[in-house]
Amino acid sequence: MSSLLKQLEPETLQEVAARLEDRPAEEILAWALRTYKDSIVLACSFGGPTGMVLLDMIMKMAPSTPVFYLDTEFLFPETHALIERVAQRYGFEPRAVRPELTADQQALQEGDRLWERDSDRCCEIRKVVPQRQALAGYGAWITGLRRDQASTRRSTPVVSWDQKFGLAKIAPLANWTEQQTWNYIVEHDVPTNALHNVGYPSIGCTHCTRPVETGEDARAGRWSGTAKTECGLHLAPRRDATQSPESAGNHA
Repeated sequence: MSSLLKQLEPETLQEVAARLEDRPAEEILAWALRTYKDSIVLACSFGGPTGMVLLDMIMKMAPSTPVFYLDTEFLFPETHALIERVAQRYGFEPRAVRPELTADQQALQEGDRLWERDSDRCCEIRKVVPQRQALAGYGAWITGLRRDQASTRRSTPVVSWDQKFGLAKIAPLANWTEQQTWNYIVEHDVPTNALHNVGYPSIGCTHCTRPVETGEDARAGRWSGTAKTECGLHLAPRRDATQSPESAGNHA
């Protein structure tokens, strides 16, 4: 890590966030790309429109920026189809980050259909731990969080220190609206997940995502019937989050 990156302590990032709060998303993204250079990565789920906007911006500004997605082995076929389409459109290959346990191994170790019995544990194994491994060695990661997506995201800074993963977290579209997001997509002809057209505004794993009904919250289709609203990637670290990736994959 460069000496410049070492200077960007949480307090410094707060000052940067305040300075960039009302700046255009492209300017926030340009600051991050300029500051972290080859030590920044985009995490794109290929399930939400905001991530696709960021991907399009990055491919125009710094196309060599690495991009990864969490392949939980439970992604929709439409999500995989979008990944293939994007790879052809922009001429790059997003990196698939997979859990240490295959779906079958997880069933043997944790019991069948873990997502129904303990969805937090399933997300920890298939999302949180793999993401921690994927971000290791980077100085910053870019995420498609928006404040209007959920109550848990309303205070999302455009720039912050990510305690959970131990690096800077950049959310250039934090203060965008759903309408702004889709306006950009239409204007720039950005590819999106086909499931958006059949009632899926928020798309995760097949077992834990359903289409939403008219009048429902956009994220009502995620972990429907439970109090769960987040997979854990954007929540404050739990007490066990400091354990090693290896141990985190084998203990509750």
